Amino acid sequence: MTAKDFLKRIFLLEILKGMALTFKTMFSKAVTRQYPLEPLEAMPGFRGLHALAKDKEGNMKCIGCGLCVAICPSQCIKVFTTEGPTHEKVVERYEIDTLKCLFCAFCVEACPYGAIVLTEHYEYSDYVKENLYMDKEKLLQNWDKYMAGEKGEEYFKRFWKPLSNDFKETEGQAVFRGYERR
Repeated sequence: MTAKDFLKRIFLLEILKGMALTFKTMFSKAVTRQYPLEPLEAMPGFRGLHALAKDKEGNMKCIGCGLCVAICPSQCIKVFTTEGPTHEKVVERYEIDTLKCLFCAFCVEACPYGAIVLTEHYEYSDYVKENLYMDKEKLLQNWDKYMAGEKGEEYFKRFWKPLSNDFKETEGQAVFRGYERR
């Protein structure tokens, strides 16, 4: 043990530093928001309540491929399909158990049609478990409430589709030019 460590232990230097910090911030204004009175605004790209996307004509984009079901780590998504009159796949039921969901957005990334989204809506607590079980109708209503119009297009454009300017080189980045395979 060095002399410096010995003096720190005798004079309780760390405790005195902590007390000084406490007294310094004790009389400053609190930064806590009073939630119901001062509502929070979700940041763009926030992973909130699920919704099934619709196209411009108002039809559901989901074709029932099941990629969202396959990639979901918590297995909270269930898709049931049937065969339509012209032998195409029709989504009969689409269900998400939001109590199991991790909100990882793997389902959004896996969907090749942009059929499922995580909206910015975060206030959906309830006392009844069944109300948090989302079926196809609820998910389509969520799209109409929270993502319809330009907001939904902007969501996919900004967060889930790679743009060509995302793949440009930056200054100082190593770039291989003129490389030929032998």
